[in-house]
Amino acid sequence: MPNYKKEPDFPRVQGGGSLIIAWQVKNKQVMVVGGGEVAAGRILHLLNADADVTVVCPSSGLNPEVRHRVAQKQVTHVDRVFQPSDLDAVPSDAAAAPTPPAMVLVAIDDPPASTQIWKLCKERRIPANIADVPSECDFYFGSVHRDGALQIMVSTNGKGPRLAASIRKWIANALPRGGVVGNAIERIGVLRQKLRDVAPAPEDGPKRMRWMTKVSDAYSWDQMARLTDEDLDNLLKFYEANDVPALYLLKAMRGGRAPEDVDLFDGSFGFSVGV
Repeated sequence: MPNYKKEPDFPRVQGGGSLIIAWQVKNKQVMVVGGGEVAAGRILHLLNADADVTVVCPSSGLNPEVRHRVAQKQVTHVDRVFQPSDLDAVPSDAAAAPTPPAMVLVAIDDPPASTQIWKLCKERRIPANIADVPSECDFYFGSVHRDGALQIMVSTNGKGPRLAASIRKWIANALPRGGVVGNAIERIGVLRQKLRDVAPAPEDGPKRMRWMTKVSDAYSWDQMARLTDEDLDNLLKFYEANDVPALYLLKAMRGGRAPEDVDLFDGSFGFSVGV
């Protein structure tokens, strides 16, 4: 009888997508060319990511939102049209020391000028995004839902931005309201940092990951969001045993009580009256 070997059940490759990543631009110099509505959206994304933003655009081209960012000194404004030398170093009125931009975002109503900036960025190996021209983009902006530390991006790879926005709204409406998910993620983030202080060695990594998985599966989002700093410290007492306590036990430990000192009625004993 033939001995057929079963093929491994690996995920199927689906070409044509983008590599979805969380690009860390904190304290990095990012240049936005343009000052209209699209540029305003790009600037907000960058500021939310703690980037150092330089806007290159004549004052006459700034819309009210970008003008507000400039007035509040949230961005550095270069009041003129783009010049090729801008790619050699962020203009000298930037707060940080002049350096080449880490990325360039172009949002101007001038296709030939946009293409020229794209080509200049390619020569200098600077990642760039030319608004509404997918073929001249190293990366795309998706439709983003934000709730504290939670960020969900929906991308159509530049093919249907309006559809991406609709899908993002549908996902957001399916999530709990009132910042519950974002708060839960913040608390879990604090716990992870505390755990690294307790078990800092690289060889502790697999155990940390397994225990954090158990914690994440043990409590609901709402329960996680309500964990106090004391709860997190008490929770860490169960790490060595690779255990996760029931929520009622964790709450009973508040006020400095040790797990062995907690005496809770759990319904195991009692009586009933029959008729």
